Amino acid sequence: MPVADAHTHLDMQDGTVEDGLAKAASVGVTTVVQVGCDLKGSRWAAETAAAYENVHAAVALHPNEAPRIVHGDPDGWSRQGAREGGGDAALDDALAEIDRLAALAPVRAVGETGLDYFRTGPEGMAAQERSFRAHIEIAKRHGKALVIHDREAHADVLRILAEEGAPERTVFHCYSGDAEMAEVCAAAGYYMSFAGNVTFKNAQPLRDALTVAPLELVLVETDAPFLTPAPYRGRPNAPYLIPVTLRAMAEVRGIDEDAMAEAISRNTARAFEY
Repeated sequence: MPVADAHTHLDMQDGTVEDGLAKAASVGVTTVVQVGCDLKGSRWAAETAAAYENVHAAVALHPNEAPRIVHGDPDGWSRQGAREGGGDAALDDALAEIDRLAALAPVRAVGETGLDYFRTGPEGMAAQERSFRAHIEIAKRHGKALVIHDREAHADVLRILAEEGAPERTVFHCYSGDAEMAEVCAAAGYYMSFAGNVTFKNAQPLRDALTVAPLELVLVETDAPFLTPAPYRGRPNAPYLIPVTLRAMAEVRGIDEDAMAEAISRNTARAFEY
């Protein structure tokens, strides 16, 4: 039963794109959504999606990229104090490029965007929020899906989506909330995409969330090369490992693997309109 990887980073994985896609297709993973996290990665995502029929692109500035641009943090992933950087004008220029890319036909989504309070401290929150709000506006104006990165920022992410008005198709990538938040997302019609960490021993809250999430709003992803599912933790993740996560999800839901794959395939196509 064909299924899609709703969120992957082929540009961070070993081997060629052709090899990665062929290995994935050999186990039924026939479609992937390639996600950009900065300008270079977003351009690459759009170019790759244009070159491969079974690759669709999402473009954005990752939440940790916005403070890096504003404050000049060379890695963008630390809690270090703000440094002299490009300022708000530089962020505006970067967002304008994301806007341009979002208009392209192979680009099916704007993301991953959102808030990340794990790697970026208080000094980066204003830049993250400004970037997030801009991405929401871009997604709505171009009629594209919005892909959310939400790490230790559930309440603020939900608040900003409500304040701005979420796009018709909004995806919580690597869903990290609990069952209560899943009910909030379900009521709003947000898709919840589960990654390999749903298989981890300490991930019962994720499995509880999967149990209550409406099946028609559930997606599966790798976030490769990260979040490799058990029992393969320790090796780089890749789209060919989607079946491992999907089988675990089917077990949590108490349904047949093919039924889960069929639902997810249908959901992914609807979320990204391909």
